[in-house]
Amino acid sequence: MSTDTTTITEARIEADPNLPLIRITRDFKASPAALLRAHVDPELFVKWIGPNGLNTTIDYWDARDGGSFRYVAGDGDQQYGFRGCFHRISDDRIVQTFTWEGMPDGVSLETLRVEDLGNGYTRLHAQSLVDSFEDRDAWLRSGMEVGVNDGYAKLDTLLEAEA
Repeated sequence: MSTDTTTITEARIEADPNLPLIRITRDFKASPAALLRAHVDPELFVKWIGPNGLNTTIDYWDARDGGSFRYVAGDGDQQYGFRGCFHRISDDRIVQTFTWEGMPDGVSLETLRVEDLGNGYTRLHAQSLVDSFEDRDAWLRSGMEVGVNDGYAKLDTLLEAEA
């Protein structure tokens, strides 16, 4: 349990100065189990992932160690495909690869870890390791913070309704 009592209500997105790595930290009023479930249950996942205004559909989803996924987010003619593999799913962590199909050579290794803060709050620690500093910086310039923050705001609402 963390001794930090400050609640992080907007995602803190940071670039590691020494590695091509992005770290995201965000708190949720939910249990660790509920937060992890929202990341692996496809019916929940499509309700919150990504920026406002895009609809997400699952092509395939096998959330288990060694499983894989593909989903498409879009609005009208604009469609964006994402895919990856689940390497490890445990009670406090998800390790997976992630690829935006618009840049098929850009595979990131992602780790999501949950930390029980007590009093019904959980801190999500996520990191994405990419191939190069150039790729990392392109992700940061892409407007990813809009999708992250819009998605997490929707996740707040979803978790509140599930409670």
